[in-house]
Amino acid sequence: MDIDRMIKAVKGHPDSKKMGMIASHMGLVRVTSLNGDTVKGIDVRFDREAIDAIIEDTKQMPGIIEVLVETCDGRLNVGDDIMAVVVGGDIRDRVFPALIKTVERIKKEGSR
Repeated sequence: MDIDRMIKAVKGHPDSKKMGMIASHMGLVRVTSLNGDTVKGIDVRFDREAIDAIIEDTKQMPGIIEVLVETCDGRLNVGDDIMAVVVGGDIRDRVFPALIKTVERIKKEGSR
């Protein structure tokens, strides 16, 4: 995953002149779970069709111009990248909520 490449791709969008903000998320495997247990790694699978639908929904939100998502499937170790999301849009009051909603939906609807 290359977040810089993803940001450059968003900047290259035909409507990039309408963008005032690009926000990104890089999810990593951390050493502790939400309940504090030690983690050595995780097994994760993503549903690309569900993610594509989430991306299209996010692009329909007011002010959102581009959304890119990359994911890693399989056995991941502590420190490995899990998911990268980049959202470009007109203003931060629209871009930040779109980024958060996209990440949350992918975690709930796009992973198995």
